[in-house]
Amino acid sequence: MSGLLLRVLHTTMIAVLATVIGCGKSEDDSPRSPLPTPDAKGFRIGVSQVNLEEPPWVQLNADIKATAEKHADLALVIKDAQDDAIRQRAHVEQFVDAGVDLIIISPTEIQPLTEPVAKAYQAGIPVIVLDRAVIGNQYTCFIGADNKRIGKAAGLWLAKKLGGKGGVVELKGLMTSTPAQDRHSGFREGLKEYPDIDVLSAPDMQWLEDNARKQMESALARFHNIDAVFAHSDPAAHGAYQAARAAGREKEILFVGIGGLPQEGVAYVAEGILDASFEYPTGGREAIDAALRVLRGEEVPRTIVLPSKYFTKENVDRGGEPIQ
Repeated sequence: MSGLLLRVLHTTMIAVLATVIGCGKSEDDSPRSPLPTPDAKGFRIGVSQVNLEEPPWVQLNADIKATAEKHADLALVIKDAQDDAIRQRAHVEQFVDAGVDLIIISPTEIQPLTEPVAKAYQAGIPVIVLDRAVIGNQYTCFIGADNKRIGKAAGLWLAKKLGGKGGVVELKGLMTSTPAQDRHSGFREGLKEYPDIDVLSAPDMQWLEDNARKQMESALARFHNIDAVFAHSDPAAHGAYQAARAAGREKEILFVGIGGLPQEGVAYVAEGILDASFEYPTGGREAIDAALRVLRGEEVPRTIVLPSKYFTKENVDRGGEPIQ
């Protein structure tokens, strides 16, 4: 699918952009491939994404594109970092060299992307950091949900569901990323008032469902008192469920994840695979809205916190409930 969002561009430009924008794995294997130049007056936005394969990033890109398509003065160039911080650094440097009007980036990792983001910002290019924060304040705007609040809400929900006692496995995301760090600290904060809940194991599954399944297989072999799984993502919770099902233990365990995508977490809850999914909104629409305000000379908040909700079998048909 073409990522061309400026409808007045010539059809040959569509062919050029198609090599750097896609819904699956990017066709752009070189982080230094040339950027197209619009043949009409407008704004050019460079977007560097963690990857273009996993459902959350696919949904984020779809939201970015759908919102941008409503504005004929915007052209997007979306690049795939392929989970590689070095590749993503090169994306930012290329965007700066090409003189894009604004950069949107979802950092693969905190430390490696802080410097290039700061340099872009210092060079006078507005930078919207999306979903994952960088260190310091050398950027225009950060947009994301409150991962710590979501993690705490998940911890409180799970603790109450367990009646204040039980054994839990926590499957952590990549702990060099801020979402994983905040989801972990929030979850543990939610359990503080429940000393009879024991976190049996907390391995880092690096956001990968296969890793989550393997880690759960290990936990199932080590512990016979697993009452619940809290995973930092819905795919990880799904992987844990599959491991428990293979061991014949899925009915004795609660499964909770974070994500809440319609085709993923919400569907898993509706199917009875997950007991709860806590939404992490993509922020794609808000990123384009903020970008337009910046490009038109308007002020935007340094931080935009997105609201969230959670889904259970009791409320999934109603569209979930807001996190308090």
